[in-house]
Amino acid sequence: GLKQAFSELVDLYYGMFLAEPVMRDIWSGTQADKALRELELADSRANARFLVAVLKRLRPGADTVAMETAALLVWQMGEAVMRLAISVDREEGDRLVAAYKRMALRELVEG
Repeated sequence: GLKQAFSELVDLYYGMFLAEPVMRDIWSGTQADKALRELELADSRANARFLVAVLKRLRPGADTVAMETAALLVWQMGEAVMRLAISVDREEGDRLVAAYKRMALRELVEG
């Protein structure tokens, strides 16, 4: 279900950052360029819309605007968590990612 798929996606993303430290440098470079930041935001919005489509099936009576807001925040916070997690030692990074998954899933599933 959603919990397992989301958790696996986060783990894959974290693993990518751990395996390719250059990803952090690339991300830093994108943040310095306004056009690239705008592209990243557009990508985040598109991914959030995909997530909302799933959430609507799981929570058909939930407020759509609230789901859209939460989905975008969860997506953007995930990006920030990855950057933080690879900036600290591995054990702490793993704990941060695990905490993010719990918090994000609680918001997405329970609203």
